[in-house]
Amino acid sequence: MKEKIEPMEAPVSDTHPAPEAEPSAQVQALEAERKEILKRYRRLYNSIKPAFKVGDAKLIRKAFQVAADAHRHMRRKSGEPYIYHPIEVAQIAIDELSLGPTAIAAALLHDVVEDTEWTLEDVRRDFGEGVARIVDGVTKIPSSSDYKQAVSSSQQAENFRKMLLSLSDDVRVIMIKLADRLHNMRTLETMRRDKQLKIVAESMYVYAPLAHRLGLYKIKSELEDLYLKYTNEEAYRSIVDRLDRTKEQRQKFIQEFIAPLDTAIKKGGFKAKIIGRSKSVYSIYNKMRKQNVSFDEIYDLFAIRIILDSEGPQEKADCWTVYSIVTDHYHPNSQRLRDWISTPRANGYESLHTTVMGPEGKWVEVQIRTQRMDDIAEKGYAAHWKYKEKGVQSRKNRKGETEEAGLDAWLRIIRELREQNQELNAVDFINEFRANLYSEEVFVFTPKGDLKRLPIGATALDFAFEIHTEIGYQCLGAKVNQKLVPLNHKLNNGDQVEIITSRKQKPNRDWLKWVVSARAKAKIKDFLRHEMRDAIAEGKEIMARKLKQLDLEYSPELLNQIRTFFELKSTSDLFFNLGKGYLLPQQLSRFANWLNERNDKNAASPKAEAKPNAPNNPQQESSEEVKVFLSNKDTLLIGDQSQMPYSLARCCNPILGDEVFGFITLKDGVKIHRADCPNAPALLAKYGHRVIRARWQNLPDDKSFLVGLKIVGTDRVGLIRDLTKVISTKLKVNIDSLEVGRTDTGIFEGSIGLFVRDVNHLDNIRELLRRIDGVVSVDRVDTDE
Repeated sequence: MKEKIEPMEAPVSDTHPAPEAEPSAQVQALEAERKEILKRYRRLYNSIKPAFKVGDAKLIRKAFQVAADAHRHMRRKSGEPYIYHPIEVAQIAIDELSLGPTAIAAALLHDVVEDTEWTLEDVRRDFGEGVARIVDGVTKIPSSSDYKQAVSSSQQAENFRKMLLSLSDDVRVIMIKLADRLHNMRTLETMRRDKQLKIVAESMYVYAPLAHRLGLYKIKSELEDLYLKYTNEEAYRSIVDRLDRTKEQRQKFIQEFIAPLDTAIKKGGFKAKIIGRSKSVYSIYNKMRKQNVSFDEIYDLFAIRIILDSEGPQEKADCWTVYSIVTDHYHPNSQRLRDWISTPRANGYESLHTTVMGPEGKWVEVQIRTQRMDDIAEKGYAAHWKYKEKGVQSRKNRKGETEEAGLDAWLRIIRELREQNQELNAVDFINEFRANLYSEEVFVFTPKGDLKRLPIGATALDFAFEIHTEIGYQCLGAKVNQKLVPLNHKLNNGDQVEIITSRKQKPNRDWLKWVVSARAKAKIKDFLRHEMRDAIAEGKEIMARKLKQLDLEYSPELLNQIRTFFELKSTSDLFFNLGKGYLLPQQLSRFANWLNERNDKNAASPKAEAKPNAPNNPQQESSEEVKVFLSNKDTLLIGDQSQMPYSLARCCNPILGDEVFGFITLKDGVKIHRADCPNAPALLAKYGHRVIRARWQNLPDDKSFLVGLKIVGTDRVGLIRDLTKVISTKLKVNIDSLEVGRTDTGIFEGSIGLFVRDVNHLDNIRELLRRIDGVVSVDRVDTDE
């Protein structure tokens, strides 16, 4: 075993040269680093010490010792000792996730297998199966040296799949990975810009939705805020500055709002704490963008949270009593009541939300919940399990049976997704998985009144599979609220659904277009796969019997000739069509007659040679190498002197001055995307190895770029004339397209395509258009490719 490190007193293992051989400044720096390492470890150790059981202290101490020694020669991009990272990951696991000693030890060791000489067997031997399982789950698959394989399979997607497949076995794998990703996001400043974009894209595409689904609101919000910071720093800084400037005014308003409620709640006999919390930067940015409003027009910049000291059966009743106290003081908006106590969200979130009219005519959101509900809202799955172990979390349905908690139900779906989609490639698996992360829910009822939760957009067919797989397979139609509807009928909240079945009914490929839930998709695909296997097996038997009757030798060459004769893509398709009856055995006689005629002609004319059948090799078509002329250290220069062909992506229409990156496609060369392109998170998250740096250079002075603008304002006579006059006469800008419309409320909305020189030119155009009387906003818009 390596040199032992005591938690506080003993120095970190030191393999540096003797102090006499080093300059005094370097000795002092090393000593300062050693003290800082022990200081950080001491904080970590003391954070978990109160909850220690027998052996816990020894486990944590040993994990720190191994990690410190294994990473002793490693440094982060910032130049600081690498051991800082696993210590901080472990600290997040304690502070944000409330994880136990096994997970903390795994957090300290999470990089030793990937980055050092330690193996998974070493970890299992010294720390046990639990720690080894978590470390294995967060360890990346070794990178492939075959570039073609990496392009086709996506190493990133394979790593994601490996991590996600471990989710249903031990959710702590994801917890540690989220802690690891959060610390990496917090320390991105020293990374190369292209690496920053790759990491923030992955975080937004996979990790933020994961945190959301696990109920980890704080981690989700911080990941989203950091994503905005690194992709649109101007917007991020603007919102942060506005929040800072209005902080004092906001706190004064909150205190005035809270004061009468605090008194009334205490008079009602409740113990409660009332706090005001600002919305996250990203959520504010999202509202501004989606609602097309300014910062000043966002009314719910903060929310009031009332946390009750209540537990057991009284929780729900106490929350509703406090709700009545709140609405006695402030008038509620009846359209903004959300009851997630009676029907918790899929991630376990429970709370009662209402929006009331506060002082100064401002709408205020009020959240009412108990301490248990608040813990679950803040720490998600970790708190869910803590209360479940105490027997507090169990909920009863109207029959007195214990309901499956939302998170448990989701893990059940993930297990099914894993079992049913083993044949999917990694990218498709990630897409299937991600589809079940952010989906909102619709609540529907069985004929007997049992509640079922389904994703928004779910159909009667989704409902059938939610009841039982066999009911799904035999679903012929449904009655929704006593009315007959087709399989693809979309369900709404409160619908009562009765499924109509028939034993003659079977799933077909069209059904995949009519379902949205992971369970239904997985079951349908499973049925189709089994049906295909059975049909292929049946087709092989029919083929063998028929060829024997025709006195033809069964061989791959002959099967390939038959496939070509019937214009099918593969021999599997040939067997499938034969097994399903789409191709009749009698039709093989036609092939035999054609073959005999051809052989007779060849025999009569020896010089005539039949054209050989070109082998149908799908891999041959896709085997072209993607030629990359730039290494990771090179930068693609966008302009006349570009080292390789490129084109500007239509999904975001980058223009000179935009921060951009290059993406190597399989067919169309390099596509240039904006850093904040709507498709960037998916591209960088799944195919980060195909991203290259890019910057603008050597563009001709007359070069122009097409950009789209959305203009919103109050309609008036002459508004369109004024817009076109400013654009054509004053700005002398060419218009590519112009579409305008007027709503029933008198709001003017228009979309204009303009040719601009660069970002500064675009900003000047937008500013001048905003000055036109009646124009409220002028925003750049993207189009989906």
